[in-house]
Amino acid sequence: MSHPCLTCGACCAHFRVSFHWAETAPTLGGTVPEALTEKFDHHRVVMRGTSSKTPRCIALDAEIGVRARCSIHPIKPSVCREVPASWEFGAASAQCDKARLAHGMPVLTRADWDFPTEPTEPPTEPPAPIAPLAA
Repeated sequence: MSHPCLTCGACCAHFRVSFHWAETAPTLGGTVPEALTEKFDHHRVVMRGTSSKTPRCIALDAEIGVRARCSIHPIKPSVCREVPASWEFGAASAQCDKARLAHGMPVLTRADWDFPTEPTEPPTEPPAPIAPLAA
């Protein structure tokens, strides 16, 4: 089973993504590419595409509900890191639920996070013996 966000992308195509401009300033430790943002107010910028009537983040590479990836995932804005998928950490996420419903997808449940932790069937052969170390 893969992470549910990899087949979603709804949050990136539903909300305005605004954050402090310093996150785009490398000299201040910022990592978000300034070219992917636009000024929102004196202190904040937004990811391009998210201030429109039908928001869609410029960094989103997705077919909503089928496949999704953030093209700047390792350096995405802090606000993106703060929105968990529902039940990923044991609780529902109002933002995740709202975005999924707006795109006609069901909300995530605890069952979406039931990743197997052990093999469901025993191995068919015993493990191979470990070879002794050469002297």
